[in-house]
Amino acid sequence: MNYLILVWAVLNLISFAAFGLDKLYAVKGHWRIPELHLIALSAAGILGGLLGMVMFRHKIRKPKFTIGLPVIAMLEVFLTALVTGRMY
Repeated sequence: MNYLILVWAVLNLISFAAFGLDKLYAVKGHWRIPELHLIALSAAGILGGLLGMVMFRHKIRKPKFTIGLPVIAMLEVFLTALVTGRMY
């Protein structure tokens, strides 16, 4: 169980960092991380993705992020509850 928490934390950290790097690259006019990669990373580490989006104020005007990431978060909560049998 401890390894799952560690993997979850690392995935969230990577997702958070990806939003920060992409924002930095956007400001400096460098190569960018594709949106599909940001979404995929966020699906793996949704809290890091949401936190990175808000803290770096990055992709906050794009519906696929402002609507998509919260939908992913709700799906993950629902699926976790379904798999663990803790739906009340």
